[in-house]
Amino acid sequence: MRQERPSLTKLLEIKYPILQGGMAWVADHTLAAAVSNAGGLGIIAGGSLTSEELLAEIHEVRKLTSNPFGVNIMLLSPFAEEQMEIVRKEKVPVVTTGAGSPSRFIDGLKSAGTKVIPVVASAGLAKRLEKQGVDAVIAEGMEAGGHIGKVTSMVLIPAVASATQIPVVAAGGIADGRGFVASLALGASGVQMGTRFICTSDCSAHIRYKEKILSSNELDTVVTGNANGHPVRAFRNRLTRYIEELEKRGERFEEIEKVAVGALKRAAKEGDVISGSLMAGQSSGLIKEVLSVSELIESIIEEAEEIIGHLGGMTKW
Repeated sequence: MRQERPSLTKLLEIKYPILQGGMAWVADHTLAAAVSNAGGLGIIAGGSLTSEELLAEIHEVRKLTSNPFGVNIMLLSPFAEEQMEIVRKEKVPVVTTGAGSPSRFIDGLKSAGTKVIPVVASAGLAKRLEKQGVDAVIAEGMEAGGHIGKVTSMVLIPAVASATQIPVVAAGGIADGRGFVASLALGASGVQMGTRFICTSDCSAHIRYKEKILSSNELDTVVTGNANGHPVRAFRNRLTRYIEELEKRGERFEEIEKVAVGALKRAAKEGDVISGSLMAGQSSGLIKEVLSVSELIESIIEEAEEIIGHLGGMTKW
């Protein structure tokens, strides 16, 4: 039996249950503001930003939107501790986290009125974090770009939904209204998309990054890092082939990590599609045009409503 859980839109005070992924060097205040203004939840990527840089991004997004927004913090980042302090002091409405458990930060964030939504790759972790007080979880399947887990969205989303009573946000492989509706059918309360938002006119990612996505199919990404327990999905290029060679030789994670330093920034900001890290999900194969954020969200909602109506259902976000 499908269990009732709190409304994601009411929880986050947004119009549509659509979150934009916190992609390092891509998800800045401009993109986040555009998503929030269009009715979703825009998210600034903490990535490797210093506390001063993150503070500036927060101030800038507040100039562009009066709607709720979020900040994503990668817990493996050397700046994670100071970033958490900034978002707490600034009373950022929502914090999403990745690459680890936010357990020790939950109480501090919630005392500041911040909603805490971690990315999870297993039902077990989702259940533990629910007991610790998180407001929702993002169940991200291995189809996603960047750092990923081992379970597909088709299995992970219903597993997490069955294990918890808080809102579940589906992520990984979603790029249109079809993926949105499928996620709801699997038990999610909403979706998070990353790769799809790169191909918007509001995104500052380099045009060559966007063109790579537009010209790709669902088979063009590859996962490296399985050997050292840190799998990452990105487009196949000279960098991924070199990393694969290092892994075959049994190089330590620390040595491989040195090769990738700065590669994501080179791809997103300089358009280096040869030796940059072009993180993207398998949904790249579904993306064929650049739209504005408002056009994208409108098209997803319209397509979702048409599909649900065709199936004889009713929409209520």
